[in-house]
Amino acid sequence: MSAATLTSKGQTTIPKDVRDHLHLRPGDRLEFVLTDDAVLLRPITRPITDLKGFLPKPRKSVTIEEMNATIRRRGAGAKK
Repeated sequence: MSAATLTSKGQTTIPKDVRDHLHLRPGDRLEFVLTDDAVLLRPITRPITDLKGFLPKPRKSVTIEEMNATIRRRGAGAKK
């Protein structure tokens, strides 16, 4: 079990083994969740690689040129 000390300003250092386990890096945001008898610490930020597979694969692939043409049409207010 890891332990830390609270400073007079309410700050503490998260022990290295906890940071490593949660994959925390400088600048990451953290969430404190209060329960009846404990406080849970959860990272809010996640690596972009965690999002892999979040969206389904497209039904049909399109080229960059097709994407650009659609953007131009929709940007000009034209319909399909």
